[in-house]
Amino acid sequence: VQLQASGGGLVQAGGSLRLSCAASGSFSRYTMSWGWFRQPPGKERQFVAAITWSSSIQYYEDSVKGRFTISRDNAKNTMFLEMNSLKPEDTAVYYCAARVGGSWPALSRLNGYNYWGQGTLVTVSS
Repeated sequence: VQLQASGGGLVQAGGSLRLSCAASGSFSRYTMSWGWFRQPPGKERQFVAAITWSSSIQYYEDSVKGRFTISRDNAKNTMFLEMNSLKPEDTAVYYCAARVGGSWPALSRLNGYNYWGQGTLVTVSS
């Protein structure tokens, strides 16, 4: 499975961006759980959001709750992260990840995923 993240860029504080993660390869779209992680400058990669394969339950890191929305389009093998009310502290390289199956809280962990995209940079200016 190959993942391709896109949609990053430079935005002013309070603005919005929509990240996409397109999957390709041999897999069953209906059994994949997806996640977004981010790595701020000089910091470790951290969990942002996840959506489960079985019931599309969404999970969010506390600082993005109410501002970010994770969603999926199984027909297009694509996952999205809608980011609103962006803050300078949201500046990071954002990575998408996927795995077959999966459940919480494993989906909040880096080692909970088998497949990773290359990352897309989001810069929020103040």
